[in-house]
Amino acid sequence: MIAFDILIIGAGVVGLAIAAHVAQRFSGNSIAVLERHGKFGQETSSRNSEVIHAGIYYPSGSLKARLCVAGNRMLYDFCRAAHVPHQRTGKLILAADAPEMETIRTLFQTGTANGIDDLKLIDGTELRRMEPQVTAWGALYSPSTGIIDSHQLMARLEARALSMGAVIAYQHDVINVVPGNAATTVLYRAPSGSEERLTCRWFVNAAGLGAQHIAASMGIDCDTAGYRLFFCKGEYFFLRNPAARNLKHLIYPPPFKDLRGLGIHITRSLDGTVRLGPNAVYVDRLDYSVDPAHAKQFYESIQPYLPFVSFSDLQPDMAGIRPKLQGPGETFRDFVICHEHERGLPGIINLIGIESPGLTACLSIAETVGDMIAAAW
Repeated sequence: MIAFDILIIGAGVVGLAIAAHVAQRFSGNSIAVLERHGKFGQETSSRNSEVIHAGIYYPSGSLKARLCVAGNRMLYDFCRAAHVPHQRTGKLILAADAPEMETIRTLFQTGTANGIDDLKLIDGTELRRMEPQVTAWGALYSPSTGIIDSHQLMARLEARALSMGAVIAYQHDVINVVPGNAATTVLYRAPSGSEERLTCRWFVNAAGLGAQHIAASMGIDCDTAGYRLFFCKGEYFFLRNPAARNLKHLIYPPPFKDLRGLGIHITRSLDGTVRLGPNAVYVDRLDYSVDPAHAKQFYESIQPYLPFVSFSDLQPDMAGIRPKLQGPGETFRDFVICHEHERGLPGIINLIGIESPGLTACLSIAETVGDMIAAAW
């Protein structure tokens, strides 16, 4: 039976970042990644806004806040060193009136407490100077927010992991995980359809949308553990108005009070494509279609601060699904990154509910996992 020192499940951006990190940090040990799809990043990692977040929204002291702030700096450094296409665009979180300005002020205080040192509150006059086409009372300006080519990021992480000896096996679908005192046995379905086994000393569950299934297969009661995942769908609409390409910054409304999402915002890709989204709708299954009827909701959300946009400018684009620990109507839930030794499962690390800002935090998450392994190696 094949044996590895460290086995990672999932080749999304987080799984690949972990693979690249541990392959370098624990050089000389055998590292493998199993991914059920035919190539990397086929789910949440490739269906998002591709934003490098600053860490403004998350409660101080949370993993999301700490890992996002650290990950922001790490990701920019990595992009420069590895030549990953990116741009530090800056972001404007708009306030439509005085009450919303108080919400924005609270975000400023939270972001500052989280360690972001470049946030700035601006009034309507300064906003019009920065974005003449945008109408609002004022805004919170985040210079360190940016955009990234997530596919190129994953390609670089994959290449780095492979160059340091890691094995990445696509079309390998994990069926069951059997923890043991000295090693964990993993049953998986190979590309041929046959069921095969391997063992590992360390097992890292970075399966994203499938992380709950993996945790349950090793005997964890996900409801008792708080590992129950909810699928939250976010749709995007392409903005065809040529004037939208003149927007210099990412444009956001204040976030939903329960932080289930950041509100329908305006982002752009490195090629200049401008998108609206995402919304946040809980769903029961993985369905990446975009409902054209939702264009009305999108238009009504952005029209007050982008008056030059017409309803006919909106065109259905794409959708993504987040693995959220926070169910409908529930309050903020943090990332779960847990070495399960207290459950009697030494050598098993579960990453559950790794949604936004997981892309931004991928390198700091990888470092955190590496620290957990090093502490118990």
